[in-house]
Amino acid sequence: MIYHKWSMVGMMLWIRYGLLRLRPFTSLKTIYARYLESPGTKAYSVAEAKRLSGAFSKVRIRTLLTHGDLLTSEAGQRHQGAALNLARKIWPRELIQRLFPKAGLFMLIEATK
Repeated sequence: MIYHKWSMVGMMLWIRYGLLRLRPFTSLKTIYARYLESPGTKAYSVAEAKRLSGAFSKVRIRTLLTHGDLLTSEAGQRHQGAALNLARKIWPRELIQRLFPKAGLFMLIEATK
């Protein structure tokens, strides 16, 4: 498993730490490295994951919507607040699952030598 760059979690983090802080040009690379988990955390697009897996003869990549993407679990201490509590109440989980099923934070890679 590696983190998927184009996830709902990534978009939420970008809104909070980029757009709402009037820094809309902050890259997702920077957002993930500073705010997702530990300093320097990386996330990859499916194309980047395919390149990383290029030495394998067979590669299957899929993304999964997680509790984080759907706001169904608690967040870390630095991601608390009234905005998150409100978002949990109005977050369109079913719509996200239907329209953006591949926008999950977890990218699972199965590879065969």
